[in-house]
Amino acid sequence: MSHSDEQLQSVLETLEGCRRVLNACNSRESAELLSIVILDVRMKLKGIDSADLKALCDEMLRSAASEPPSPSKQTQDQPRRPLLRVVK
Repeated sequence: MSHSDEQLQSVLETLEGCRRVLNACNSRESAELLSIVILDVRMKLKGIDSADLKALCDEMLRSAASEPPSPSKQTQDQPRRPLLRVVK
């Protein structure tokens, strides 16, 4: 692991800690914005560029659109789960 990767890993750990605190304080919008930053740092660490991410999102949307709606789907008044989740 290069020095810059080690620095990014350290930044990532700090950002994840900040996101946990924001979630604990019920600052959901701020935590969600921080999740985007965390995703960007993870992409840099893994060598994934924005074109790869866009291709993944496009494929996920195509797959979701082609699936028939099931009776267990959430109703319109309930919040929708995100199609893309940030994972370690």
